[in-house]
Amino acid sequence: MDNRQPNRRIVSQSNARTVRPAEKKPPVQLLIRLRGGVDRPFLILVLILVCLGSIMVFSASFAYAGYKYDNPYYFVIRQSVWAMLGFSVMILTMQFDYRIYQKLTVPFFIISTILLCLVPFIGSVRNGAKRWIIIGPISVQPSEIMKLALVMLLALYISSNRDRMHTFRYGIMIPYVMIGGVMLITVIERHISATLILFLIGTIVIFIGGAPTKILGGFAAIGATIMGGVVLFSSYAKERVEFWLHPEEDPSDSGYQLLQSLYAIGSGGLLGVGLGNSRQKYLYLPESQNDFIFAIICEEFGLVGAVSVICLFIALVWRGVIIAMRAPDTYSSLLVFGIVSKVTLQCIMNIAVVTGTMPVTGVSLPFFSYGGSSLIMLMLEMGMVLSISRYSYQEKK
Repeated sequence: MDNRQPNRRIVSQSNARTVRPAEKKPPVQLLIRLRGGVDRPFLILVLILVCLGSIMVFSASFAYAGYKYDNPYYFVIRQSVWAMLGFSVMILTMQFDYRIYQKLTVPFFIISTILLCLVPFIGSVRNGAKRWIIIGPISVQPSEIMKLALVMLLALYISSNRDRMHTFRYGIMIPYVMIGGVMLITVIERHISATLILFLIGTIVIFIGGAPTKILGGFAAIGATIMGGVVLFSSYAKERVEFWLHPEEDPSDSGYQLLQSLYAIGSGGLLGVGLGNSRQKYLYLPESQNDFIFAIICEEFGLVGAVSVICLFIALVWRGVIIAMRAPDTYSSLLVFGIVSKVTLQCIMNIAVVTGTMPVTGVSLPFFSYGGSSLIMLMLEMGMVLSISRYSYQEKK
């Protein structure tokens, strides 16, 4: 009888290698692990969006900047500096092994929570909302940091309990305690948009992580009911909903911004009035360089330009999903899914606000809206996605 053991590699003693079973390989394709090369399509899309965003900040802001600061380049200079700084942060971030972020998850979440709790006490008020902390020449919005911190925490938790995520305790109760605690702070700050985004991001990550679908749907419905209750019983949110439904009732005050945004979109038509030729940015549309910059895009580039920008975001999200599906482990996969979900939700909500599909709220358009801390945080997240793409599994035909 032949006593030889199959699937054993016989190695000479001089090579000093351990004898181990040979790995089974797929019959047609071999999955290999690549390290070193980032996902180029994702990187190119990020660079295109950043460049287009800087151009549109200048186009949307030079009239207001010239009026208020006597310098039409005031906003674009600062946005360009932040874009270059953000690009440096992205390049640096994508060089690190993504497992470093896994180790830093808990300290990062604790710091983010502390900053978020400090906002009601030392926060700076802008446009009637206290959401920023001034640190020297930089203003930081802790809710933006918390969105990433929550994604990282949920990814770490699910990766450590993935075999128990099908249960109610580990798949629903504990994750929603984490999400609810963060949401409570943002509700106290009257930051309704951040509360909604945190809830939706958390729900998406839990769903992808393997939570029981039927129970998760019930909790999502309960969460939506609670959000509706906040709107009904909060005079701040209720007022915004009322003027969203009937902006024409107060066209010179509460309904003014939405009406001017709709005028800008309507003026653009199919092909737009041309880059730099917007009329609404001449002190008609408030926050034209910030939350309502998409209205200027529609006015200057028309329906074709608006759809083109949306297609760029769709391509970025699609590429991010591919990176997540090829990620080497649960933590990295959920982290990419969470970051991509955040970008997707902010795009949808910003465009919905600008077009009058949902009440006016403070949600910026990623890569386009003016703002330093938000752009740097976004580029940090893009760097994390690119870092994970360096370790992705890809198919070799």
